[in-house]
Amino acid sequence: MGLSRTRYFERLGGSDTPVDRLIDEADRLITLGVTELACRLAIDSASFERAAGNLLRAAGLSISAESLRQLVEHEGKLLLAAQQAEQLELDFAASDCKTSDTPAGHEVTRVYAGSDGVKVPIITGAEKGKRRSKAIERRRRLPRGVRRRPLPSARKGADQSYKEFKIVTYYDQHGTHRWVRATRKDHRVAGKLMRQGAAQLRLRSAEQRIAIVDGADWIRSQLQRNVRCLDATVLDFYHLAEHVHAARRIVFGEDNQAGKAWAEQLLHGIKHEGYEAFWSALSQTRAGLRSPGKRAAMDALMHYAAERRDMLDYVRCRKMGWDIGSGSTESMCKALTRRLKQRGMRWDADNAEAIMALETLEQTTGWSAWRRCRANSMN
Repeated sequence: MGLSRTRYFERLGGSDTPVDRLIDEADRLITLGVTELACRLAIDSASFERAAGNLLRAAGLSISAESLRQLVEHEGKLLLAAQQAEQLELDFAASDCKTSDTPAGHEVTRVYAGSDGVKVPIITGAEKGKRRSKAIERRRRLPRGVRRRPLPSARKGADQSYKEFKIVTYYDQHGTHRWVRATRKDHRVAGKLMRQGAAQLRLRSAEQRIAIVDGADWIRSQLQRNVRCLDATVLDFYHLAEHVHAARRIVFGEDNQAGKAWAEQLLHGIKHEGYEAFWSALSQTRAGLRSPGKRAAMDALMHYAAERRDMLDYVRCRKMGWDIGSGSTESMCKALTRRLKQRGMRWDADNAEAIMALETLEQTTGWSAWRRCRANSMN
């Protein structure tokens, strides 16, 4: 266990030790197993204080919450660099993603692609200024002779309290195999991750390749540019239903039973009869409306559907045995930001990205590959 019997960080000076020296010493003295345990506890705990207490009980390793935070965030940034350089070995490929969920029950290889944006709480420049002022005030109140470690250089905060991170994932029919990445950068970087994942998985070797997305323009655009071997790009059925019910509430009223029946019939039609039946029903409803507001609501729904017509072939999906919901991608958005959205928390964007990178290892059973990568880098 490396330092299971040694109060290593206290010996280094605890939280007074500069992080670069702490990390250099940790690379030599803390085993990869202990580092992994520290990271797993940190991303599963509500705070670094609680994680430090659990680490003491689990491994006998005494470490301050601040030192643990520095260690974990540093490990996450190393992982991000390795992911970007494609240094992690995958334990599966597209050819391993087999399923018998087909019309005739024959086994095929099938891979789904997904992507989404998710909001992460980020600390603003104003908040950073308040925290620094409070820290300075606390230092002034310390008795004379008490050691005061220098405050770190002020880091620039964000201009907004929330920032959209991009999630990219590939997975098989049953969720046994998954490839997940996250980035705090823009849609173009997300597109590069899409291309990287397709190359690493050898996506072209799969017999069936389907993207299920929420219809956002940036996702469709990046898939078209970076993953050209897709057999189909499908609009998540739940998102279509959201737009249908939004129009229904305006046209028929919130709790109108006839309106609810209309929406259910409409959605049943596109799922079992196809786009033409769906469009015909919309057109008939639109023709009978007189209110400008109701017509505008129906026009918005028809425009939304027409723009995504090539994504609405649910009849084909049913015949092929394909999913029409993006639940796996949605669950990744929740899982990767779970640690970041604890009550009252705000993060620097790079540290949030590092924590999300570590969570991808949990979601993809990737810790063993990361240990091998770290061991190779230390040799």
